[in-house]
Order: sequence, then C-alpha cells, then structure tokens
Amino acid sequence: MQCVKDLRIINETWITFSPIADLTSTYYNVNAFKVNILSLIFMVASVPFGFAASWVLDTYGLRTSILLSAWLNGIGNLLRNVSTFGDIPNDLRFWILLAGQTLAAISQPFVMFAPTKLAALWFPDSQRATANMMASMANPLGILSANLIAPAMVNGCNSDELPRALWVISSPAFLVVFMATFGVCSSVPPTPPTASADEASESFKEGLKKIVKNKNYWVLCLSFGTGLAVFSSVTSFLDQALCPRGYSNDFAGLCGALMIVGGVVGAIIAGIYVDKTKRFEEVVKISFAIAVVFGVVFFELARYKNQEILLAIMVTAFGTFGFAMYPISMELAVEITYPVAEATSSGLLVVSGQVQGIIIVLATQFLTQPLSAAQLADSACAQGSGCSSSGADSFTPQDWTVPGLFMNGLSAIAACAVILFMKGDYKRVKAEKQLNAERVLNISRSLPSIVEVQSNTQDRL
Repeated sequence: MQCVKDLRIINETWITFSPIADLTSTYYNVNAFKVNILSLIFMVASVPFGFAASWVLDTYGLRTSILLSAWLNGIGNLLRNVSTFGDIPNDLRFWILLAGQTLAAISQPFVMFAPTKLAALWFPDSQRATANMMASMANPLGILSANLIAPAMVNGCNSDELPRALWVISSPAFLVVFMATFGVCSSVPPTPPTASADEASESFKEGLKKIVKNKNYWVLCLSFGTGLAVFSSVTSFLDQALCPRGYSNDFAGLCGALMIVGGVVGAIIAGIYVDKTKRFEEVVKISFAIAVVFGVVFFELARYKNQEILLAIMVTAFGTFGFAMYPISMELAVEITYPVAEATSSGLLVVSGQVQGIIIVLATQFLTQPLSAAQLADSACAQGSGCSSSGADSFTPQDWTVPGLFMNGLSAIAACAVILFMKGDYKRVKAEKQLNAERVLNISRSLPSIVEVQSNTQDRL
C-alpha cells in the first residue's frame, strides 16, 4: 500500500532531529527553540493544509493526494540535504533546512488523512479497522526509523556525521516519488467491497455542516487531539527531557523506538479485536485511560537518574495503549459522522491534534526551568557534558519537570472527557445493515419474475 510507505517516510522527516536535538543545535549553530521549530512546522502546516488535504481526498481521490504528498516530500528532503553542502553560507544553512522541512510538512496531511478513506473504499467491513491500523502505524514506524538511525549515526560530541545521516534517512523519500508516480494507478477498486463504499459521501462543505452539530464528534475530536498533541510533544522533546538527567541520545532514541514497537503491537491487537466485535468506543476509552497512567509514571521517573529499566517499561506500555487508540479513534470518527466523507471526519481529528500540539510545544518552551550548576555538570546533553559548542545560540539543557506535569494534566482531562461524555453511535454499521437488508429484499422480490421467465422459456422450447 503506497500510502503506508509515504506515511513512514514523512514521519522519518518530521522526527529526524528530535533524538539529536543537542547535536543539531551545534551543527547549525542555533538554539534549542529553533531546533524545536523543525518539528513544530509539521504541526503548523497541518492546520491550513489539513483542510486542503481533506478536500483533495474527498474531491479528487487517493491517487492525486498520494502523488502530491510524495513529490512535496521528495523535494523537501532534497532541500534538507542541500543545507549541509559545504559551499552554503553558514547563516543560510538553517533556513534552507527549514524550507525543506516546511515542504515535507505540507505533504504530510495529504497522506496522513488517507487511511480511513483507503480502508473504506478498498476493504470489507470485517477488515477495515485492521487496514486502517496498518496504514496508520506507518506513522510511528517512520518515527521508529528516525529514532534508531539518527542517534546511531550522530553520537557523542560529533555533529559532523549529521549530513550522512540526513542522506540515509532521506533516500527512501526519492524512491517513494518514483513508486507513487508509476505505481499508484487508481483511487478506487473495480468493485466496491461494501454497500457503504458504493454510496456517495457528503460533499466537503456539507460534511463540515453536519460535523459542527455532532456533540459526540466534538468530544472525540478535542480529546483525541489532546492525546495526539501530547504524543507529538513527547516525541519531539524526548531527548531534551532525558539528557539533563544523564540519559544519552542513544537511550532517548531507544525509548522512542520502544514506544513505537509497543504501539504497533497494541494497534494490531486493537485492530483485529475491533474488526471482530465493533467495540470502537470501549477500546478507545480503556486505551486512553491506561495510556495516561503510564505517561504520568514515565514523566515522574524521568526526573531521576539511573532509572533506565523502569523508564523503558513505562514508555513501552505508554506506546502500547496510546497507539492502540489511534486507528480505532479514526474509525470511530467515521462511524459517528457517517455519511460525512472519511477524510473530513478523520482528518479534522488530526488537525485538532496539530492545533493543540502547537499550543503545547510553545507553552512548554516557557515552562522549562534552568538547571542548577550541579545538574548541568551531570547532564548528557552536548553542551552540558563538555562537548564544544560555539556561538551565542548554543544548546542549553533545561529542567522539564513542569512541562511534564502540564502535559500529564492535559492528558488526564482529555481521558476523563472522552470516558464521561462521548457515546458511540455507529451510524455506518447501521446504514450498512439497512443497505444489505434492502439488497436481500430486492433480490427476493426479483426471484419470482426470474422463475416465471425461465418457465415461459421452457414452455416455448
């Protein structure tokens, strides 16, 4: 599935610099806030271009959206690599890098909003949640790749390996351009797999009107958005939150990888279970609540040194339950808003997450506290550990205790809201049952006339 590959590559691009934030700061001679902008730009771009992506998907189909995503991401990755060329002036390098990140960020919603539409148009109802899970999990698999590759290639105090790491991480994006251009031939299958897939969806404008009046959708949208925003922030800041307590970039990358591995396992189990039971609501609520508990414990442990084993367990459990609810929430959004087009209902969940993510990322920058001299000396960050760093914009480690409490509080409020106030009304499931019943009735009504025609034919013979 091409959109799976696109999602994986785009999220490698998004999270490239987060596991090596301190060394990125050293290489480009910028401060931590500018490094964080490289992740923040993905959230910012997803808001206006999220609406555009929903409209393109619902109006022109999957193929057009995938092609746009692949080409924008490919050009963006090329610019990122150009920023490391030796003949580029030092004061322009970061801005060329940011331009590449921006193009890649613009490409993200055109494929990130596609899984629910892909599942609805190409798969039967007994496989939709699993198909959505497979496409949606390409997102964390891209993050997993970046979390493993970047710290492994750019480690210690040596930021000069960053250009090589960028080429390794970016190279699949160029292959995806070729695969999307010549490998994606159609937006829909020859035969619709379900009755609902054969029905026309609401137009983008009419869909928005219906969503505005849907209380259950608003509760899900805002709560899911908070969860996605916190996840994006944790992923972006993992290295910056851990290195002040003496944890290396390699360990921060390992935590990110464990979160993804656990998440993929949780999502697979949740997808298969929901396809068999259709219990979207129960899975979302239980997964959300448990993920919040493990997230709180993780942030509390991250305040102390030498807690590697417990931190690894907590972040794995956080990912397992946190990612389990991601594709199921997307499917639930489609269920409670049917016949609103899939890209509209699920896409606005992501937009909600990106809007809230922008707020959280900016807020946490101001909530961090300076480290004491002793804490700074014990840190594993590039600047704090004695690595040389020139320029006024060098990376300065901060205490992330208050931002952790802030994100934990938001997650707890969101989980309580979705548990207490959201009720699942599975409109698509009900509509498909009705459509199938009507088809059976029409077939049964036509049987007598078919038998009569056959009898007349035999009499003539």
